[in-house]
Amino acid sequence: MSANPSTVPVSISDPVNAAILAVSEDRLAGFQRDPFGAIAEQSGIAVETVLERIAAMLAAGTIRRVRQTLMSTNLARGALVAWQVPNDRLDAAFDHLFNNDPFSGHVVIRSTDAVTPGSTYRLWTTLKVPQGFSLRKHAEVLRREIGAEHFRLMPAKMVFALGVGHVRRRGLEPGARAEALAEPTNTAIVELSDLEWRVLTALKRELTPDEIVRNLWDARAAEAGVTLDEFERVARDLNARGVIGRFSTFLEHVKPTANNERVTRYNALFHWAVPKGREMDAGREVGRHYVITHAYWREGGAEFRDVNIMAVAHGMEKERVLAHKAAIDAHLRDEGIEFTYTNVFWGGRSEIKPSEITPDAFRAFCAERGIDPETMRAEGGDDEGGSI
Repeated sequence: MSANPSTVPVSISDPVNAAILAVSEDRLAGFQRDPFGAIAEQSGIAVETVLERIAAMLAAGTIRRVRQTLMSTNLARGALVAWQVPNDRLDAAFDHLFNNDPFSGHVVIRSTDAVTPGSTYRLWTTLKVPQGFSLRKHAEVLRREIGAEHFRLMPAKMVFALGVGHVRRRGLEPGARAEALAEPTNTAIVELSDLEWRVLTALKRELTPDEIVRNLWDARAAEAGVTLDEFERVARDLNARGVIGRFSTFLEHVKPTANNERVTRYNALFHWAVPKGREMDAGREVGRHYVITHAYWREGGAEFRDVNIMAVAHGMEKERVLAHKAAIDAHLRDEGIEFTYTNVFWGGRSEIKPSEITPDAFRAFCAERGIDPETMRAEGGDDEGGSI
């Protein structure tokens, strides 16, 4: 890189950076042999500039992380978890799950505009455990550690949207949506060999600024103990089996970046209770709206008035986010999909980290607590969801 790093623009509002981020956030699906070359091609920015800008933004904190993501719903048992925690323990519980549980990814304190069913569940997390182990048993360990009164596990039955792309979503009109319905993705677990886990572990680790280079996989192949050709062969095979997500640059969702800029201010979790049998139809209609970053079929149960479709949207103004929600509500009704209940859970304090999914990491977690990992094995019905 020829430029002095201190003089390289790192603002998300810089037009070159914005063009790069509009691609790099969520436009590179699957395993990419040359991800930075692909970003250059799609953005129209020279690859040398792409490398320079992404490295500078990562070093400055504008970009939170750069990594190859995985379709972890197909690699580990996962669920959205709503925790009922006494208010005086809420922040401590948040800190504990973020800092001490490698298997909790998103950790968010949420609130509603009015007291509603489920509004006492303030702490929300995503939780994953490696194949063969029990979500429910792991959540029970966490419940005791954070002093939660109750929790509800809500595994995804189907995924309809999964991406970020905050930069390219700016300025969307409420109701803007794709011509085609969202394609559903199932959550069936894919079993991997020891070699595949080795490659996957090296593939998914975050990049440091000095790893923002064209031949980034050379060092990762050496880390996995295989040749570059073998590394790429395994990665392509895993991609074909549907376990590779996107190569992505992640911006901070809510907190200001290093330049005191915000990508978004409001993080909204939308809930709808649609008639049984219409979950797929509703999810595909919700997921086609461009503002939606995540959309799932999950069962909220009686605590959440039988909600079964959940989606996440972000925005700079609360009224604008609500306008997007109103447009989706109207579209569902226009398509003949009524709902008996809907709500918005607003995100407040939040932190995000990649969830660990390797069996070795889970065994280490158990060893730190004096737990025999064999007692944490999944049994029939453990991961089907429900409340405790």
